[in-house]
This record gives sequence, C-alpha cells and structure tokens, in this order.
Amino acid sequence: MSAFRTELRQLLRLAGPLAAAQAGTQIMSLVDLAVVGRLGARELGAAGLGNVIFFTISIVGMGLVFGIDPMISHALGGENPVRARHVLWQGVWLALGVTVVLTIPLLAAPALFPLFGVERDLQPMATQFLLIRTAGLAPLLLFLVMRAYLQAQHVTRPMVTAMLVGNVFNLVADFILVFGWGPFPRMGVPGAALSTDLGSIIALGFLVWAVKKIELPPHDAGYLHHLKWPEVRQAIRVGLPVGVQMGAELGVFALVGLLAGHFGAIDLAAHQLVLAFASLTFTVAVGVASAGSVRVGLAVGARDQPRTRRAGFAALLGGFCWMLVGASVFAFAPRAVARLLTDQQTVITAAVPILLIAAVFQLSDGLQAIGAGILRGAGDTAFPLVANLVGHWLIGLPIALYLGFHRNMGIVGLWWGLCVGLTVVAILLLARFNRLSKKEIVPITRAA
Repeated sequence: MSAFRTELRQLLRLAGPLAAAQAGTQIMSLVDLAVVGRLGARELGAAGLGNVIFFTISIVGMGLVFGIDPMISHALGGENPVRARHVLWQGVWLALGVTVVLTIPLLAAPALFPLFGVERDLQPMATQFLLIRTAGLAPLLLFLVMRAYLQAQHVTRPMVTAMLVGNVFNLVADFILVFGWGPFPRMGVPGAALSTDLGSIIALGFLVWAVKKIELPPHDAGYLHHLKWPEVRQAIRVGLPVGVQMGAELGVFALVGLLAGHFGAIDLAAHQLVLAFASLTFTVAVGVASAGSVRVGLAVGARDQPRTRRAGFAALLGGFCWMLVGASVFAFAPRAVARLLTDQQTVITAAVPILLIAAVFQLSDGLQAIGAGILRGAGDTAFPLVANLVGHWLIGLPIALYLGFHRNMGIVGLWWGLCVGLTVVAILLLARFNRLSKKEIVPITRAA
C-alpha cells in the first residue's frame, strides 16, 4: 500500500504542471475570442469559426505527434537517454511533415464556407483568421514534441513558465494588434490570430531552451538529429490511432452542438455554457492522463509489471477524485455555476438540468481520458480508437438521437446520449488496461 501511495504522490506532482500547461494552451484561444468579442458579434463569429476549423483539422496532427510519447518514456524507463533524445528528433521531423500535410486542408477550408451556408460577410474575416492561424500549426506541434520529452524527464517548470509568459504576451498583443496602438495598425480579427501565433512561438522557445539544458552521457551525437524513416513510421503507427480517436471524439461533440441548434437559441446557449465548464474540469483530467501515460511508460520501459499496474490505477484514482469534485459542484450548485457565465435567467434555467447530467458525465469523461492516456503509455493506441468509435458513434449517438428527437427530451436527451457513450468508452478502456497490466507489457524498441 505504501508503494501505491508513493506512486500516487509522484503522479500528482507531475500532473499539476501538465494540467496547467494544458489549460494555458486553451486559455490562449479563449482570450482571443474574449478580445475579438469587443469588436462585435460578427467578428466574434468569424474568429470562432476560424478557430474551430483550425483545431478540428490540427487535432489529427496533435494525435500523430502523441505517438512519440510512449517511445520516449519506454526509452527512459529502459535507462537509454540517448535513444530518448533520438526519438525527440524524430518527433521534430514528424511534426514538420504533419504540418506540411495538414496545411493543405487548412488553406483549402475557406472554399467550403459557401457550401455550409456561412454568411457572406463573415467569410473574409474567418478566412483571414484561419490563414494566419495556420502559420501557428508548426509551433503548436513542436511544442507538443518538446513537452513529451520534458514530461518524461519530469522536468515541468519550463512548461508552466512557457504558458504563463505565452499567455501574458498573447493578452497584451491581442489588444495591441486587434485594436491598434501607436505604430501598430488596427488589424481586427486577423490580429488575434497573429498574437496567438507569436505567443506559441515564445512558449516553444522556452521548451527548446529547457531541452538543450538536459545533458546526455558521452555518445556519438552525430546520428541523433538525422531523419530515420523507420522510427518516424513507428511513431505514426502509434500516433495515427490517437489522432483519429481525438478527431472522432471531437466530431461527435461538434455534431451534438449542431443538433442542439435545432432546439432554439436558449438551448444552444445552455449547451455551450455547460460544455465550457465541462471542458475546464476536463483539462485537469488531461493533465492526469498525460502524467499517467508517462508513469506507465517508464514502468513498461523498465519491464516492471507491478509498477506498471500501480501507475495506471494511481492515475485512475487521482483523476476520479478530481472529477468527483467537479461533479459535486455541478450537482449541488448548478445555478451558481451557470451564473458565472450569464445573467440570462432563461439560459440559467435551461442549463441546470444539463449541469446535473454533466455531474455524471464528469466521472465517465475523466476516466475515459485517463484510460486512453495510460494505454498510450503502454503503447496501445489502437484499442482506444475502437472503444471510442463503438462508445460514441455506435452507442452514444443513436441514444442521443432517440432521446433527443424521438422521445422529445430535447437537449437533455442529447446530453444523456453523450453520457452513455462516454461511460461505455470508460468501461472498455479500464477493462483493457486491467487485462493488459496483469502481465509484462513489451516496450516499443528501435525500429528496424
């Protein structure tokens, strides 16, 4: 039991900074929208549209880059820091290659605006925002690569510093570039995209500096930065299911958001309000999932089966306890929570029953996120993809449609469907880890 408590303490020490870094990435986008919102509803809508398209496409690239996470952890767990640094470099090459590929659909996306009925006067601003934001894809993916290396080393302070500095810069630059100041002209919506790109570059700089400070034992460094296609292909094999999984999960939430619009502006506003709070608590779960991935990966690399099992269940316990706090707040103070974002009584009234569902939703959402994280640490990324597709698309979505439309439960029915889908995914992932961790998991080794 003492070994489990020690593992839990180590996990939580790592999870805190990772959650802060994850939150910092999301806050940049929220600040952009908050500042642009001062220009007017049209500008806010254009920036929001551009932002959604950017993350919908880039999330596949983020998942691909996550393929290096277990490779680095397994190398360090096996006491091979030179290989870990080599994998880091392969992650850099992978991030740059993914950037080139995903830039094509990002640049082409504005051509689809008329097909989806986007208002004509919003199209130019949304296009400008998206095109400028596309330049920030490479810094975003490279940041994730550097973060994977540092978190596996349990070096977390640079991540928090990078996010703090990057967010402060983004806030100041938003006001300067959006509204204009001194020699800087008023850019409007495109200024928000540019400020976030620059903030991302600054944050990346901090992590590059931190990586360079980590010394390696004497070795032949000549090969480390060379592109090795077998290693990159191996990272893609691990990361591609993660990218598709994240895209599928985001897709079902986006679809439910579109369906919520059928029930009127009040229900749609309530849906967005509750989703904003659920996403905020989920940020911490993502931090715990990342920490769990690292701890499991190190144990797998060391070929320590009992430690692998302890690390996984410690992550699940830590994440469950945090999400239980969020669930309790949603369940016992739903009106107070809703009032934090709006003073419209009709929206608050519509949000209360959804927040009660979100209280249950929290536990399932946290456990499925952490389950996917610890399986990623074990090098198993294909099963979470299958579980996600089954839970969300084959079970959760049909139930949401049935309850929402056929049973006339409206937005409440849609949320119960989401809740069921997440619960199925969580059960499948927990059962999978429980089975895998009962025996030694073979670490990912150098590709042939």
